[in-house]
Amino acid sequence: MIFDFACQQLSSLWDRLLGAVSDAAGNALSSLVEAIRTVFEGDPETRRRVSFSVAIIALSAKMAKADGIVSQAEVNAFRSIFDFPPEEARNVARLYNLAKQDVAGYEAYAEKLANLCGSRVKGCPVLEEIVDALFHIATADGLIHESELAFLARIAEIFTIGEERFAEISARHLAPDHDPYGILGVSRSDDFGTIRKRYRALASEHHPDRLYARGLPVEMHAAAHQRMASFNAAYAAIERERRAA
Repeated sequence: MIFDFACQQLSSLWDRLLGAVSDAAGNALSSLVEAIRTVFEGDPETRRRVSFSVAIIALSAKMAKADGIVSQAEVNAFRSIFDFPPEEARNVARLYNLAKQDVAGYEAYAEKLANLCGSRVKGCPVLEEIVDALFHIATADGLIHESELAFLARIAEIFTIGEERFAEISARHLAPDHDPYGILGVSRSDDFGTIRKRYRALASEHHPDRLYARGLPVEMHAAAHQRMASFNAAYAAIERERRAA
């Protein structure tokens, strides 16, 4: 699971938040911004966490809607990366269903998440984790539509993730059968020394401790470990292959 709602006391807060949204005129998703500010006034840390969670839910739903159809596979993919207490399933579903009505407004949520890396340094690993999660949803039904790729590219642009880095993230998800070379962003024609250097660079950049220090929210700590596991497994597979050759 990528997002972990370990803080159980947020349960009653979510009830308050969704209640505020329900009371808002038109029950519009845009009312969430004001609801979060009002409900969690005086508690900036909780407000930050809830804002982050709302933005992730909204972007995930709008990602699924990008090709015009929200498939069950995409819904299941969202559930697999967003972990929440069973008692919060109704609230999360309400917010997800509200967001998936259309794609409009997704850029505003991406802008909120972009602030996770205050200086907006290009290639921020924290933001790359989010794009990676959205790719997981986009490819859940076995293919990726041109409109979905455009959606992801625009989010990457807002996150100031360069074209080369975006291509590397894409390759990890579009590589056939989770090809270990694609996961590491290397070629089968590369010598092992080059592959090892690339692996070490990725391991250093995406090490969980380093990401925590750069402000990775607690909701995504599991993602950091999952990502490292995928890099480690890919490198180990290539190493075994080269030794056997």
